[in-house]
Amino acid sequence: MIDRDRFPVDPWQLVERSFDLDDAGVTETLFAVGNGYLGMRGNHPEGRHAVEHGTFINGLHETFPIRHAEQAYGFAEVGQTIVNAPDAKVMRVYVDDEPLALDVADVREYERVLDMRDGVLRRHILWVTPSGKEVRIEFERLVSFEEKHLAVMTVEVTVLNSDAPVTVSCQILNRQDGEDVYGGTPSAPKRAGFDPRKTEKLHERVLQPQEYWQDTLRSALSYRVTESGMTVAVVADHLVETANEYSVRTLIEPDIAKNVFRVQAKAGVPVRVTKLVSYHTSRGVPARELVDRCRRTLDRALGEGVAVIRARQREWLDGFWERSDVRIGGHDDLQQATRWCLFQLAQAAARADGQGVPAKGVTGSGYSGHYFWDTEIYVLPFLAYTTPLWARNALRMRYLMLPAARRRAFQLNEAGALFPWRTINGEEASAYYAAGTAQYHINADVSFALAKYVRATGDDEFLFREGVDIAVETARLWATLGFWRSSDGVLDGEGDTFHIHGVTGPDEYTTVVNDNLFTNVMARFNLRFAARTVREMAEADGEVYRQMVDRLALEPGEPEAWERAAEAMHIPFSPSLGIHPQDHVFLEREIWDLENTPPDKRPLLLHFHPLVIYRYQVLKQADVVLALFLQGNHFSDEDKLADFEYYDPLTTGDSTLSAVVQAILAAEVGYQDLALEYFRESIFVDLGDLHHNASDGVHVASAGGVWTALVSGFGGMRDHFGELSFDPRLPAAWPSLEFVLHWHGTRLVVTVTRDQLHVRATDGDPVGFSVRGTGYVVGAGEEVVVPLDGQGPVIPGRPSLRELGDARREDGSLLSASVPTVTSAIPLVVGAADVEHGADV
Repeated sequence: MIDRDRFPVDPWQLVERSFDLDDAGVTETLFAVGNGYLGMRGNHPEGRHAVEHGTFINGLHETFPIRHAEQAYGFAEVGQTIVNAPDAKVMRVYVDDEPLALDVADVREYERVLDMRDGVLRRHILWVTPSGKEVRIEFERLVSFEEKHLAVMTVEVTVLNSDAPVTVSCQILNRQDGEDVYGGTPSAPKRAGFDPRKTEKLHERVLQPQEYWQDTLRSALSYRVTESGMTVAVVADHLVETANEYSVRTLIEPDIAKNVFRVQAKAGVPVRVTKLVSYHTSRGVPARELVDRCRRTLDRALGEGVAVIRARQREWLDGFWERSDVRIGGHDDLQQATRWCLFQLAQAAARADGQGVPAKGVTGSGYSGHYFWDTEIYVLPFLAYTTPLWARNALRMRYLMLPAARRRAFQLNEAGALFPWRTINGEEASAYYAAGTAQYHINADVSFALAKYVRATGDDEFLFREGVDIAVETARLWATLGFWRSSDGVLDGEGDTFHIHGVTGPDEYTTVVNDNLFTNVMARFNLRFAARTVREMAEADGEVYRQMVDRLALEPGEPEAWERAAEAMHIPFSPSLGIHPQDHVFLEREIWDLENTPPDKRPLLLHFHPLVIYRYQVLKQADVVLALFLQGNHFSDEDKLADFEYYDPLTTGDSTLSAVVQAILAAEVGYQDLALEYFRESIFVDLGDLHHNASDGVHVASAGGVWTALVSGFGGMRDHFGELSFDPRLPAAWPSLEFVLHWHGTRLVVTVTRDQLHVRATDGDPVGFSVRGTGYVVGAGEEVVVPLDGQGPVIPGRPSLRELGDARREDGSLLSASVPTVTSAIPLVVGAADVEHGADV
């Protein structure tokens, strides 16, 4: 999947040894640097030949009216899309007035390195100019984790074999309104093939110039976003270090600032220019105030010195790796990819500070910079178990969205709150309700993440003060969205069942259905969690409980009603097939024959109308299987195996969220080789550009899922009922797996080998846990070693629809598989009747 001559294996670095324009968009993503607030794509400092010259700030967005072909009540009306912040990455180098242009330059040495210990992007070039001058150029870019508003870039130019005039042109460009290299000139919108995963394109001016000024070394630009009213400011300062003589020229206009350093360079005498840049944004503070904030940030940075900033970056990352690293024995390629994924999680979440974690982090404009349920299910577990403060910050974002979520629920005739499927500012931004708004499961996902955070940390203070509002309001929605059915027409509690209709589960290839299993199972959890939380509050702190009751106008009978609905929740099951149907009518559909679907027709969403896809049993991503993992304590081992074997052959993997969950369940039920195959698919999603859209930004949820696949899949960790347990599934070719967990403030180092599990506590209170049903306790400074009898069941190969044999639906009909074509080919029947129905087609 990866050219290892160009991208060699290194456990702590991503290294590129040759320049190639063909995959520039992908490498811009792979070499991006950020901190969760500010992100800079891996564009070269020359400012040319980019797929996307991207500088992104979490939450900085523009709004626009959504124009529906046919409008209806309650459709999302205002869209949101991330804004490309002014680009301060440009530090262009000229020698003899010849610009360094990588596409045509005679480059004798080239290396670009993303160092995941130092948190720095470096690039080394040896350039021979047309006149034979050898020029060494060293470049560094750092986005500070300590100072969330600060980036530092340095370029050092040395003409090795001759004197020569050298120019370094440092610029800030408004690329949002003009993507031309020199800025300020609006360009025609880029045309591309249909792909709903890409960002919205705005055709009117977005950034309205406000205050802009310049002195010799410092430049400032600021803007107001046209419709959203947000403001943004960027100020850059420069340090010049050289024994050569130099002069300075400047230029300032509303959409461009230049600080140009002209140097009479002597042979072998370096020229070093350091550019310190500060960004600040606001939902309404005047731009002038933000400019002042930028100036203070830079004054503080200059006072500390660049060396101190770099040292603190390394110190910050030392702490991050100490509490977050996962070590895979004997496989440096997987180790490199794992650390790259974990580093991306830090770059996406560390300084989000109350904002959400966008699906692409701050590395690209894909998905318009929106927050999805991806964060709660795939990213929050990593945050909760390694850096709980980041998890708390991400959950507070949902708490702050509650007013908008309440309005949305009311608009859809429900009580409580309904969180948006995709958003930046808290309002629903999905124009396609069937695969968007109908995903009510987001409510349960948020409450599940809240519960997981509280389980891991014991942070009842946050739960009782703010989190309870999330739990109560989401439970209220389920109570009104669902309804009761009774077999005898009398709702008396005997045989009554609770149903949820008209929703879409995680699988977006099946929409607006009744009794989606994932939604029902997760709603059941949500209802129980809310009831339990309210009762625990009443027992633990009467005053806090009374404040909550007043604040939320909680009725005395609500918790009991939630529990009753949870106990009666309808969980679909097919006795004929021995599996849980994905929804009420899923098994009535024909099966999509994925094995015989041409590769050029994948992913399905780009080649088939939604109505075609919706008629088939085919999954974009794991749906039932995800429920089996998240709520695994409510399913038997036999259920999990049967469901996995049925749904795995139906799952396209068109979503990058799917492989990690399939890896976890495959490992648990015994398909251990398949689990490793899915894991490799997930870990190289971006590094190998497996879905051909890594240029749009990092798949942050997939990166988070990699951690979960390692810890919960191969490490076998679960936290059902708030109890820590392990049942490892170490791959046969791995000698060891080591990871860190933080449980109620105690740091645990867990090591799995073929025949033992080691749990070492470094500090904190004693922790109880179980291994395959046997309980243990580890105290501070102690280590518990548990012998392992194997690594669980082992099933070779992978599930296939052929294995269903003569399986029949509830109505007695045989299952059949086909690929939709214009000619309506004869269905491919699964089972003994294959030959007579032409299964060889």
